[in-house]
Amino acid sequence: MKVLVFTLLCLFIAINEAKVFSRCELAARLKRGGLDGYYGYSLGNWICMAYHESRYNSRAVGRPNWDKSRDYGIFQINSRWWCSNGQGKTANGCKSSCSAFTNDDITDDINCAKRIVRDPNRMNAW
Repeated sequence: MKVLVFTLLCLFIAINEAKVFSRCELAARLKRGGLDGYYGYSLGNWICMAYHESRYNSRAVGRPNWDKSRDYGIFQINSRWWCSNGQGKTANGCKSSCSAFTNDDITDDINCAKRIVRDPNRMNAW
């Protein structure tokens, strides 16, 4: 019985751990998602930004910013402008819940990043 409980506990912990991509794994995923060359930004630009924002951690959540917003996911997408975390005012430019950016499926993160770079601030939004 103890072995079963221990095994289930280990599985639960493994399921809840963050997905930290390797650089090559993330590059392949971003390329498949159409970010290589998107709005003039190379795959290297995206990889560098993701590294500096989250260290490739899909479940990263930043500390509160000065305006009480937070940053979510591999690209650290901001709750004031791009997603809704249910706390305070948001423009919700990506029309998404911030929690959608904190799982291992980064498809929605990629789509929101594309939306962000179409904004006049482009990559400077980060």
